Amino acid sequence: MNQNKGFYITTPIYYVNDIPHIGHAYTTIAADILARYMRLKGRKVFFLTGTDEHGQKVERAALQKGKTPKEHADIMVENFKTLWKGLNISNDAFIRTTDEEHKRIVQEILQRLYDKGEIVKRKYSGMYCTPCERFWTEKDLVEGKCPDCGRDVEFIEEENYFFLMSKYQDALIEHIEKNPSYILPETRKNEVLGFLKNRTLGDLCISRPKHRLEWGIILPFDENYTTYVWFDALVNYYSALKYLAPEDVEWWPPDHHLIGKDILTTHAVYWSTMLMALELPLPRNIFAHGWWTVKGKKMSKSLGNVVNPSEVIKKYGVDAFRYFLFREVSFGLDGDFSEEALIRRINNDLANDFGNLLNRFLVMNEKYMKGAVKINSIIPRSEATRNLYSDNEFLSSFKSLIEEINNETLWDEFKFNIILEKIWQAISLTNNYIAKTEPWKVLKEEPERLPLILFNIWNAIRIITVFLYPFMPETANKIWYALGLRDYIIDYKMLKLELDIKEAKTEKIEQLFPKIEIKTEEQMKVEKGEEAKVEDLISIEDFMKIKLKVGKVLQAERVKGSKKLIKLIVDIGEERQIVAGIGEQYSPEELTGRSIVVLANLKPAKLMGVESQGMLLAATGEDGKISILTIDREVNAGAGIK
Repeated sequence: MNQNKGFYITTPIYYVNDIPHIGHAYTTIAADILARYMRLKGRKVFFLTGTDEHGQKVERAALQKGKTPKEHADIMVENFKTLWKGLNISNDAFIRTTDEEHKRIVQEILQRLYDKGEIVKRKYSGMYCTPCERFWTEKDLVEGKCPDCGRDVEFIEEENYFFLMSKYQDALIEHIEKNPSYILPETRKNEVLGFLKNRTLGDLCISRPKHRLEWGIILPFDENYTTYVWFDALVNYYSALKYLAPEDVEWWPPDHHLIGKDILTTHAVYWSTMLMALELPLPRNIFAHGWWTVKGKKMSKSLGNVVNPSEVIKKYGVDAFRYFLFREVSFGLDGDFSEEALIRRINNDLANDFGNLLNRFLVMNEKYMKGAVKINSIIPRSEATRNLYSDNEFLSSFKSLIEEINNETLWDEFKFNIILEKIWQAISLTNNYIAKTEPWKVLKEEPERLPLILFNIWNAIRIITVFLYPFMPETANKIWYALGLRDYIIDYKMLKLELDIKEAKTEKIEQLFPKIEIKTEEQMKVEKGEEAKVEDLISIEDFMKIKLKVGKVLQAERVKGSKKLIKLIVDIGEERQIVAGIGEQYSPEELTGRSIVVLANLKPAKLMGVESQGMLLAATGEDGKISILTIDREVNAGAGIK
């Protein structure tokens, strides 16, 4: 790696025709998490976000409000900047496509491509969607309407300028196949390869006549045309480095372009071929994540189900929101948002698991040590005199988890839910250490050993806090101060078990995540005077016939010849082979290592000739998509579910 190469991560630049929603927040927080982690690692980071402000939609929205497009954009930009501040986004720069420097660089690139013969003028006719500002062929249309937005299209015939994108089709296919991580997750890579291999790539219309679109960047070689908004917008990733980034670091190519799956083609095909024509290195990775739905339905104003992130963080707190988004689902897949699920995460994970660990320790350390922490960087002896659970056993297990959490591949591939699962394993391990060592008894029986036990707990919470910092920066800072580390920076050096710090004094703090009361359906029925229907009830004898167990997925692979079936080897106290029809929602890689719920006493059956010795439990949403039931904390494989 070039020693002067900085870590460069981008979000899309967001269109200013509306207020930001959960999708904008999701992409930007994900980029923020990785940027913060890389800074912890000591990397020089440039994290770019911004707004896309040209085009017909902005022009029309401004006209409806009696403002100029620039006046309208100035107002809408503040909505994004305010939300980023509320979400604790640590972007290094905010680019606007109305920046004079950006416009100048777009024109320079257009002129360069034109001079090279990469842009030509020709007559074109096709179906045009004004809201999407995009031409479509007849075969692209869905029931005669735009395949993206579902609105009416109109036939337009006119002269325009075209970027000769088609000449790079084979080169792009070759690049994607030679660089498996260029497009992630793998399903998105396969989607792009399928698109490129199963059709002839056309040329890209990169202009609009000025009489039809005035609000845009004028073509440098023909003042009667403005630049197509997507060509203008995609250049931002390059133009920002020319006037917004530190000049003493080499930033190009980007490490990650982080986008939603709806704009995958524009980035993986349009932008990639533009860079090839410019003879610039392609980004190391384009990662296209999924959408958030509500009750299985895509968010829309007409359905009234759009989630406003500002309202959520006002009600539940910014860090609870950040944590929920990346613990609830695998980043890359679609996720279903509900306040009930958010509250469960707050109550179970944040209040019960981590909140109780922190509060128990702070209370014990204040009571037994008057807040003092006896820093001891020496690994203690392996034998414990008062019980079978040694300090070294705890430290060995904890150190292994540190190495797993710090696996750069997990971070680089945005496997945030797996990282958080492992952090919670470390939290569970520390809670178990308290339960097994019983400091309150050690105080009476072996008081000389108590400072070491409390130091081990303090040390574990300290390291957990460092790993949580990218996800929950505000919470991490509060815990850091409570641990007596106000004078120390949260950075990569703080991930070591052994420290040079001589002393620390803990401080009591208010409970970070108070439990939220949530009423069950049964409670609500009782309040409404309703009773469960008799035919919905089963006897305890019926239930006892069912054997549900916790299963740990050891291996997973697709069943040959089937898109849906995946063969799992699951540890339920013994190894079982289970075949499940979940292949369209889950890849084998993201299933391996998960703890799932297994119906263990089901008669074996064969699916496509492969024997299945049980069944995993899953739920199907209104959209038909499957979600498997998982265990939200560490439980031994084979444990019974009652």
